[in-house]
Order: sequence, then structure tokens, then C-alpha cells
Amino acid sequence: MRSIFILFVFLSFSFTAYSQSYAFGVKGGLTASFQKWNNFERDPLYAYHAITFIESAPEDNEFALFAQLGYHVKGSAIRNQNFFNPINGQIFRPPTRKFEFRNISLTLGGKQKYDWGVNNKFYYLFGFRGDYTVDTNFEQYADINEALNTLFYPVDNFLRRWNYGATVGGGAEFPVSDYISAIIELTVNPDFSRQYFQPPVPNVLDPYTGQTRTLRETEIRNVTFEISVGFRFLHEIEYIDVQF
Repeated sequence: MRSIFILFVFLSFSFTAYSQSYAFGVKGGLTASFQKWNNFERDPLYAYHAITFIESAPEDNEFALFAQLGYHVKGSAIRNQNFFNPINGQIFRPPTRKFEFRNISLTLGGKQKYDWGVNNKFYYLFGFRGDYTVDTNFEQYADINEALNTLFYPVDNFLRRWNYGATVGGGAEFPVSDYISAIIELTVNPDFSRQYFQPPVPNVLDPYTGQTRTLRETEIRNVTFEISVGFRFLHEIEYIDVQF
């Protein structure tokens, strides 16, 4: 995580040093996260994200390179499913169980911008992303795993902390003043690598059915949809030709 932050700071200084003008800002919003566990789709996890970014601002303002650093909660959920308990013959509805991966993400990419109306712009973007998982919520399920003496729920031991993927999307800029714009953005963010990998586990007691079974290997990949709102601040540099 420290190396990601250092790289973001380096890129920020690069924009300010080699670009005549640049823009920076903050954005954040809602995340809908989806995971496939061995090609089995879990329920989506609804969470949040927060991002700071910096981008080039050439005179034509049509294409920009950007770097952004963000905090993203990814994962999945199991919610509102009825189960039959063969031990007591009753049907019960367990509480929603959420599986959270709390990631720091660094994304590098480009934006292609187009005029929309008099002053507004819309754009599409593409970037490559590197993630580092700083934390999970797996400790909530440690007691269940311990009681069953198995790995029915994920554990941090099989977590892949470093991951990579892409970010694709688009958005719009709405000027508030000469140097401030409001932004709204929608992106899809698939991972190319595995967030979690656990080998097969035999003789697992299923807490919902009371029967033992073998858990197949668990392979988890992330894909998220994010909607963001925020502000973009333009730092414009003008050169004055002074004649002596």
C-alpha cells in the first residue's frame, strides 16, 4: 500500500512539473460489487468508494492523462434465502452475510473529451488499475469456522492482497466557475486476477443443512459498477511574454 501511495505522489508531481496546466479533484459515491465463486454468482454487495485524482489539462482540453488513488469496498453477499433444517424440521431465514474486501486502488489512464452544449463536456475513459487489499471483514465468521472446525467461510490466509484489472466508463463535466467543475461519472471495473483462492476442503459441516460435504476450491474475482460525483479544480498556468 505504501508503494502505491508513493507512486501516486510521484505521478502527481510529474503532472505539475511537465504540464502547462493541470486539474485535480475528489469524487466518490456508491459501488455495486459482484463476485463469482467458482462461476457461482453471489448476491451483490452495495458499498461505497472515495477517490482523489489529478489529470493533465492541455489548451484544447480534448484529451487528458490521469492518475487516481481511491478506497473501494468490494465483495458480495448472501441474503434472504430460506433453508430447511432437517434436524428440527423447520424453515428459517438466516441474516444477510457480507464478504468485504477493502482495497486501495491506483489507476492510470486517459480521457477523451467532447463538447456538450456551450460549456459542458462529456468524456469516456480507460485505465489500468492496481489494487492492494488492506482489510476484510472475515473476522465476523471466525467463530463459525472454529465451531465447525473447518473453512466454510473465507479466511485471510487465502487472500490475494495484490490484484490488477481495468477501469472503463464515462462521465460529464459541468462548469461551476472558470476554475471549478462538477462531475458525474459511471465506471465498470473488472479484475483480471483472483482476489481469493482456496484449495478443496473435505468433510465440511454445512451449518444450514447439518450434513457434511467437500467444499470445492474457492476462486473469487471482482467486478464493480461505480457511480461517482465530485469536483474538478483547474490549475491554469499562463506565460507572459515580457519584452525588455
